[in-house]
Amino acid sequence: MTSISKNKSKQTLNREFTHSTFITNKSYKQLDSEINWFSKIYHTKGAKTASFILSFFAIILMLSTQKSETTQTYQANLNATSKVALGALPIVIPNLKYGFALDTFQHVKNAEIQNGQFFGEILSDAGMSYLDIEKMVQNADTLFDVKQFRVGKEYMLLSKDTAQGYEYFIYEPNVYNYTVFDLKNLSVTKSERPITTNVEASKGAIESSLWNAMTDAGLSYNLTAKMEDALQWSVDFHHVQKGDEFKLIYDQDYIEGERVGAGKVHAAWYKTSGNEYNAFYFDHPEHGGYYDAEGRPMNKGFLKSPVKYSRISSGFNLRRFHPILKRTKPHFGTDYAAPYGTPILAIGDGVVTKASRTRGNGNFVKIRHDKTYETQYLHMQKFATGIAPGVHVQQGQVIGYIGSTGLATGPHVCFRFWKNGKQVNHRKLSFPPPAPLPDEFMPQFTEQKEILVEKLSKL
Repeated sequence: MTSISKNKSKQTLNREFTHSTFITNKSYKQLDSEINWFSKIYHTKGAKTASFILSFFAIILMLSTQKSETTQTYQANLNATSKVALGALPIVIPNLKYGFALDTFQHVKNAEIQNGQFFGEILSDAGMSYLDIEKMVQNADTLFDVKQFRVGKEYMLLSKDTAQGYEYFIYEPNVYNYTVFDLKNLSVTKSERPITTNVEASKGAIESSLWNAMTDAGLSYNLTAKMEDALQWSVDFHHVQKGDEFKLIYDQDYIEGERVGAGKVHAAWYKTSGNEYNAFYFDHPEHGGYYDAEGRPMNKGFLKSPVKYSRISSGFNLRRFHPILKRTKPHFGTDYAAPYGTPILAIGDGVVTKASRTRGNGNFVKIRHDKTYETQYLHMQKFATGIAPGVHVQQGQVIGYIGSTGLATGPHVCFRFWKNGKQVNHRKLSFPPPAPLPDEFMPQFTEQKEILVEKLSKL
């Protein structure tokens, strides 16, 4: 600090002192008293002493000012913060999947199972020894079956330190669950994703095919198959017509807001050629199943077709020109064309009487249903596991798979139907209606049905 000159007047000292001391916090009377005191020191003790005192006051002033400014700044920030809405603050949402915050990992690898790729191979490439892989498979026990490892399914590898190798392997066989493999602790955890189910309703009209109509309405193939299951004893879905209409009430499953599959069809309505068909599901522990509006079981004894998702390539025809033999020969069956390997179903309960092969029929199965009716299924690619003479089969059970063995030009099943030992056109048969529900259950069925009828009427 510059030394104070002896020639300074009281006015000069007044100006310097007031600019160097606590003027903002003092009254003018107090200030005048302190100036007189400082002036007296200056003239009696000398400029050096006065200069020291002035410097001391300046230091005190600086420290006090800094404290005051800090306090004011803190208070200002506090006031400003208290006025900021919480929603205005930046919120970082972590990238969560499989129960992990993926942002916390140094390396995340997403991939799909490739053709010829095996479970052990992937883990070995991830740095695991075959001994540890074997131990982890043993620890998995019933949680994971390596035989269920499928091409095209997703998996993920996670590592927080690439130098230490991967820590987790996650396999996702479907949208409903996933399995987490802890590669360090050799433990396995299977997690089921929570499913939300809503009861929904849809309708549509046929323009070209049932499948196109269903997908145009935003419905899945899975739901289409379930509607066929509900009405399969009454409606021949191989001969839908333009203008046919349908309505459905069904369970729709969701996982994380995304549609994942359809559940039970509660009610189905179909109109074709002026005729209306209804199927209502009766939820009952003993008599649960589909019934018509009068409470009669939809199951009329036989399915309309032994193959789903197929088309009739050749019908029952007593004067059919055989495409291979090149001559007219009666065709005592109905041909259902479908891709190789498509399941073939038994159209009713019965006992297998033949599961054999001939030059013309190829691989075939014959079933006796009762004293009156028999069915036969020709040109199979192969038989289903366990199908052999004497085996009892249930309606809808898979008995074989579509092929082209024997005298066949392409993949299909020639379905034949016997009534009293004579081959007949099953599509023209009328079967007696089954007995309705017992009287004691009709009120409960009617109550459930009326709720569904009201929902259908609003579509």
